[in-house]
Amino acid sequence: MKRWIAFLLTALLLLLPLSACKEQPLLDPEAPVTLTLWHVFGEQADAPMNRLVEEFNATVGQEQGILIKVTNVTNTSSIREQLLEALSDKPDAPEVPDLCTLHANVAVDIGLDHLLDWNSCFDEETLSGYVPEFLADGTIDGKLAVFPLSKSTYALFVNGTRFSQFSADTGVTLADLASWEGFFAAAEAYHEWSGGSPFCAFDYLIRHVEFDRMSKAGDFSYTESGWYDTADPVLRASWLQFALPLVKGQISVADLYASTHVAAGEALSGIGSTAGIAYYGDTVTYPDNTSEPMNLTVLPLPKTGEGEQFMPMSGVGLCATRSTEQKAAAAAIFTRWLTEGARNLDFVVETGYMPVSNGAFEAIADYPFEDAVTASLFEAIGTMRAQYTPIVRPTIGGYYEKTDLLYEWLRQNQAALWERAAAGESAEALAEETWDFFCSIA
Repeated sequence: MKRWIAFLLTALLLLLPLSACKEQPLLDPEAPVTLTLWHVFGEQADAPMNRLVEEFNATVGQEQGILIKVTNVTNTSSIREQLLEALSDKPDAPEVPDLCTLHANVAVDIGLDHLLDWNSCFDEETLSGYVPEFLADGTIDGKLAVFPLSKSTYALFVNGTRFSQFSADTGVTLADLASWEGFFAAAEAYHEWSGGSPFCAFDYLIRHVEFDRMSKAGDFSYTESGWYDTADPVLRASWLQFALPLVKGQISVADLYASTHVAAGEALSGIGSTAGIAYYGDTVTYPDNTSEPMNLTVLPLPKTGEGEQFMPMSGVGLCATRSTEQKAAAAAIFTRWLTEGARNLDFVVETGYMPVSNGAFEAIADYPFEDAVTASLFEAIGTMRAQYTPIVRPTIGGYYEKTDLLYEWLRQNQAALWERAAAGESAEALAEETWDFFCSIA
């Protein structure tokens, strides 16, 4: 009932003038304006975003004179180059879309002068209904260039069937995974119980080291070279806390995504993006070709101590290229409709993202989830939203090239480190080797 009330209220709001767009020409249902859209939400024809566009066109769009036309469904890795191509003066370049879904750093690369400032179309009261950290993530040099549509975070995904067997034999429980201390103790116990398998595969190991360091010693800044201050003793301690179980084979750095390792029975759990939940599947097939139901369970990220906790947030938002006032007005109506609480919540439940409005977050508690896996995902998201501080991904130049070097080195060397540790070499010394490489990247 709460969701439908919110829906009706938002529908009424859509009929009101948009604060700073009241000067633009009126939209005419008899002569609809067409907005082209490039997006990255699934390349299949019946992708959730495509279905939403069809719904909008058949309802509010038809009533107000707006037609959204999807002209490119791509991915986050390709859309930057495609947009730069469209903005070039090449004779065979594609036409620049009216709307596109981008990360904030890509919006910077595209050029803010090409993009609409959404602040010109929404008043402060309207914007106050959105998660402030998500709005801040899309605000660049005071300009709201990227309007939040959905955000992903990280979570702990556990093979529930295997964990139950492990728990029955060892006494380790899911509650033990609430802290890194309990998590690493469980990883050690599982490594022994399983005969040497990693407890957890990590997609973005360095981010958890970073959050651990921040929980212990507060905020920090990156160096001018786009890396961490390796003279920071707290950072070193946080790194070694993760490096020790890594060199022992108790955790691992995922080859591509943690979901692959969990689905193949190579690790009991994985830590990665909530948007990857669909890739875990319903069944786990172990290296010996035996299979069993996954019974996937999703938990919040483990905590560091009792201080402030952090959760990453990433994901694209909606940008509008600057053109006419009429198109800006149409873009604003579509954006408000797309991010309305109940509708946005339906969309993110299907895709594994977080909703962008405060009301949608509150409605998670009453949402009729269709399965236990999705319910556990959003319970974890709700817990982190209430207890953790959202952190945007770093945008400093050169940072991701450096993390790629780190992960590639760890992937290439972790099996050899496991063998050396099993052969009796000091795990502490091996962990120091990983720290030495970490420092060399700077």
